[in-house]
Amino acid sequence: MEFNQINFAQILEELRDAARLQGNMLTSEQISEAFEQWQLDDGKLALIHDYFRNNHIGIDEQGDVEENLSGDDVNFLEMYLEELRELPPVSDGEKRAVIMSALAGDGDAQAKLVEIFLPQVVEISKLYAGQGALVEDLIGEGNVAAAMAVTMLECVEGIDEVEGFIGRMVMDAMEEYISDDTGNRQIDENVLNKVNEVNDKAKELYDSFLRKVTVKEVADELGITEEEVREAMKISANHIEYIENDLSV
Repeated sequence: MEFNQINFAQILEELRDAARLQGNMLTSEQISEAFEQWQLDDGKLALIHDYFRNNHIGIDEQGDVEENLSGDDVNFLEMYLEELRELPPVSDGEKRAVIMSALAGDGDAQAKLVEIFLPQVVEISKLYAGQGALVEDLIGEGNVAAAMAVTMLECVEGIDEVEGFIGRMVMDAMEEYISDDTGNRQIDENVLNKVNEVNDKAKELYDSFLRKVTVKEVADELGITEEEVREAMKISANHIEYIENDLSV
């Protein structure tokens, strides 16, 4: 079959998701079957294996999810896991009974199922450590997603699909949180860069003219609008001292 880069990337993403649901690991067989349409040789399959290992996903063994934890993450997890250990243990049979009742719409069973799933949320959060978000925040998002998931079990085909369904919603919530958080940090960085750019240009003109400069002069030099200069001044709380007072600010 002709190689398709889009399909290839999609399969990689699907395998990453599968790994997270399997304790951060894949089997060699899973990888070979996923890419069998292209009949890849051993060398190319080895490169794919290396890709997953570089993303801390184990091949035929558990991947190391602890190495990406920060000191704050480790401290939080120690306290949080200590709290979870106080929850009463649940056998596989009891868990299955809870799932069956939750599927039938029993509210108490749904709440119990969320409680049972709390340790799994912790394990999933570790898979996303090191991507810019604190594990504490990821667990919070995951717990909310789990609480939502147990009220949506009518979407599940059978009892054996329940844990995977909840896990997928937890993963989606964490990925969305990381994406939004990254986007917000990028916006903050862009705003800070704009303020610094305006301040630096204003100082440069001030040193050249030996006087405070106007908003228009800075805007013309930077090739931006006067409104953008004023916005930078507002964000800096008017601490750009090299620009003369502007009544529009």
